[in-house]
Amino acid sequence: MPESTPWGREMSRHVRAAITLVVLCLLLVAGGYWGWNRLTEPVPEAVEPPLCIQKKYSAGDKLAPKQVVVSVLNAGKRFGLASRTMSQLSDQGFARGTSGNAPEGTKVRKVQIWTADAGSPAVQLLANRLGRPKVVERTTSAPGIVVVVGDNFDKPSSGRRTVKVKADTLVCGPVPSAQPSADPAV
Repeated sequence: MPESTPWGREMSRHVRAAITLVVLCLLLVAGGYWGWNRLTEPVPEAVEPPLCIQKKYSAGDKLAPKQVVVSVLNAGKRFGLASRTMSQLSDQGFARGTSGNAPEGTKVRKVQIWTADAGSPAVQLLANRLGRPKVVERTTSAPGIVVVVGDNFDKPSSGRRTVKVKADTLVCGPVPSAQPSADPAV
C-alpha cells in the first residue's frame, strides 16, 4: 500500500527505493571525485630549513667559532679539498655551512674569504685561522662566510678562541636545534 508523504502525495516503496539509490549513487560519485582530487594533487615541496640565521651582536660581545657558520668552496683541482677544509674548520668549532666546488672560472691560488661585510668580527675570527687570506666583498648563495680554497692551500691553523665585537653587527650563526636538551637543568 502506498504511503503518504509530507506533501500529501502517495509514494510507492519502489519509487522511494529508486530515489534513495540515486541519492546514494550521487554521494558515492561526489565522494569519489573529492577523493581522487586529494589523491592526485601535487605533494607540497619539502622546505629545507636554513643553515644559518642572522643574529645581532653588540659592541663588547665576544664572538666564538661556534657562533659562525662557514661554507667552503674548492677553486682548485685537488679532489675533496673543500670537504676536508670544512671538516677541519668544524673540528675547530665553526658551524658547518655547505661545501662544494667554486663557480666555473674562479681563480684562487691559496685562500680567499667571500663575504658581504669585510669588517665583520666573524671574518676576523676566521681569517686568523687561514693565514693571510684575501678578503673579497662578494655575496653568494652559500650560507655564512664563504672560504674559497685553491690548490696551494694546506689547512687551517689554530687561532684565537674569540674576538671582541667592536660595533653592533649581524653574524650568520647556526640555527638553534629544535631538539630538547639532554641536560634536564636547561
